[in-house]
Amino acid sequence: MSKSSKAWLKIVGAACFEVVWVIGLKHAAAPWEWGVTVLAIIISFYVLISASSRLPAGTVYAVFVGLGTAGTVLADMIWFGQPFQLVKVLLIVLLLAGVIGLKLATKDNAKKQIKEAS
Repeated sequence: MSKSSKAWLKIVGAACFEVVWVIGLKHAAAPWEWGVTVLAIIISFYVLISASSRLPAGTVYAVFVGLGTAGTVLADMIWFGQPFQLVKVLLIVLLLAGVIGLKLATKDNAKKQIKEAS
């Protein structure tokens, strides 16, 4: 697996931890729940910073926030009883299409930069 692919996996992992801490900020009541929330924040940002060493920071942050937002909205619908709204789901699909587009554009730019440097 290439270093770039590992960086993209790190972003996905960081976004998963983002979903945990965002939910924790809303629902945590007990001290251990706040502990999990703080730990998720630390892990999320550590992994995010690690991924940004291999990929453009703007792309990393946009993908992180997009995936985290989509995950949080879906988690609210699945586990916390938020009503299913087709408009929300369609907007999440649009958001994820943008995230995929950023990944594809970043991959193309990286290849182009390597060719130009040669």
